Amino acid sequence: MSRPASPSPVEVKALDNCRLWLRFDNGEEGIFNAAPYFSHDYFAALRVPAFFRTVKVNPLTVEWPGGIDICPDELYEGSRPFRNGGAPTLTSA
Repeated sequence: MSRPASPSPVEVKALDNCRLWLRFDNGEEGIFNAAPYFSHDYFAALRVPAFFRTVKVNPLTVEWPGGIDICPDELYEGSRPFRNGGAPTLTSA
């Protein structure tokens, strides 16, 4: 028996400290820490803050130029709840 798919992100915003704010298609919001992924070669480009901020939502998950993406299950299950409502603002350039 397969488990149901995790919700998919419908909105994303890059934050300071290698974090992503996400709104999922079930209405939940979360903060995902992407820093642990940076040690893998596949994610090396994300170490550059300007590149990290280019994140966009695609039909299933979030991605960066070159097709770099993170599984929507990882994003949903690895996010801590964000309860303030509305996307947080990026605090530094």
